[in-house]
Amino acid sequence: MLLLLSVSGLSAQQQRGTRPYWFILEEGKFAFRSGNYGEALIAFEEAKRERRSKYEYMEQAMIDLLSIYEVRRMEDNLEKIEQYIDERHHVDAADALAELYYRVPKDVLEGSAEKALEELGRLKAYPEAEYWIGEVYRIEGELNIALIQYQRAYDQRKFLENTGFEIEILYKMLDIFKIQQNYSNLEAKAQDILALDTRWAGDEGLRTRNAMMRILENEGINRFLIVYRHNNFVVERVHRLLGLYYYAIERYDRAAEHLMFSVLIQNTLLIEEMLLNQYDFSFTTLHDLLASLSRRRDLIEYMDDVDYYKTMYYFGAALFSAGKTALAQKLWSFLTTRPESGEWSGRARNQLRRPFVEKVQDIVVD
Repeated sequence: MLLLLSVSGLSAQQQRGTRPYWFILEEGKFAFRSGNYGEALIAFEEAKRERRSKYEYMEQAMIDLLSIYEVRRMEDNLEKIEQYIDERHHVDAADALAELYYRVPKDVLEGSAEKALEELGRLKAYPEAEYWIGEVYRIEGELNIALIQYQRAYDQRKFLENTGFEIEILYKMLDIFKIQQNYSNLEAKAQDILALDTRWAGDEGLRTRNAMMRILENEGINRFLIVYRHNNFVVERVHRLLGLYYYAIERYDRAAEHLMFSVLIQNTLLIEEMLLNQYDFSFTTLHDLLASLSRRRDLIEYMDDVDYYKTMYYFGAALFSAGKTALAQKLWSFLTTRPESGEWSGRARNQLRRPFVEKVQDIVVD
């Protein structure tokens, strides 16, 4: 009955014929992508106001309902209050609860009308609009304002329409800290991303990293890539960034761990893509894997995008600087066999002739 009321009833906001907030947001995105940033900002702000207005109206409908004497006597029993709504045809309150149940799992409310009212109030937040407002300020060079907007969007991530979009928000903040060379904030925000990497985080992650490094040292990179896969591709970039950052500040053990994960994730994607397109493919060695990629322009472009050979070179450099000389030399030897790696093949060759701890300036912002 509650759902039927929601479908048939028109709130005062709907009767006014206003455009829905999500439609206004899409208009703003179109303007943004067309380079009309002022128009986009107006649309994003309007979308934010429209969503707030919608949920304020619903919130007030529930407040009005809960103020009725008969309802107050129901002592916060949401089930009884729903029955009352159905029997007395309180259309706006029915709309409000139907919308709430669509957005929030009903068991979260614990049968409490007060909790329902509280959750309706929280739905006034519009993290997507906050994010896109931040995008306008970023593109206009107002980086500190953009950071404030991204943080607002991240704080409201519970209400994001797209699961996982919080990663995009965190990376945008990370990029600004990188531009500003604010490495303490960059490191802290990177840790927020890595908290979502279950194979890295916590005590179990530490044990996994130690086991990985033992396999690498004792059995080499090929055996390592046979034993381990890690397809959390969204965290590859932050592992690579932190690995280079820790190398630059001479924290070589930490650098090696992060670059190990970056190398693992990069190669996992290459191996999985080969398996998807060649049913009889099986990984044996890095040499054979890369030879198999010679006709896969998409995967070669991916390797360029993630600085595949640079990552491998600095993984070796971090290992060497951390005292793991034999493993580092094997990685550098591999690079010297890949002429397509360009300068990284040359650098690896120099390291093999006369190994040294390379000092890197501004490696994070290059």
